[in-house]
Amino acid sequence: MTEYLQVSTAFTARQDAAYVARSATHSRLAAAAQVIGPVLSMRWQDGALVETEEWQLMLRTRVDRFDELTAYLVERHPEPNPEIVGVPIVPGTRSYLNWLDQRVTL
Repeated sequence: MTEYLQVSTAFTARQDAAYVARSATHSRLAAAAQVIGPVLSMRWQDGALVETEEWQLMLRTRVDRFDELTAYLVERHPEPNPEIVGVPIVPGTRSYLNWLDQRVTL
């Protein structure tokens, strides 16, 4: 199992995504964050296919910080059930992963 994750979620407002990116990084729950967008998203909601414009938030962290980062994101997300997923970072350059370790502190 990998020690590192790229965690993603999405916001309908750019300023919300930027705020959470800054605050999660400042809190050292993530070593880095990117706000990407706008992106066009499609999903099933209440029996209908819904199309929305969103801002993707990507964060890099360690596996041992995932639960705390998830709770942080859920608390600050305007949606009641936001999509939050972690994808293993395999492989990564040793220098980048060392940098990530130094910035994500417990």
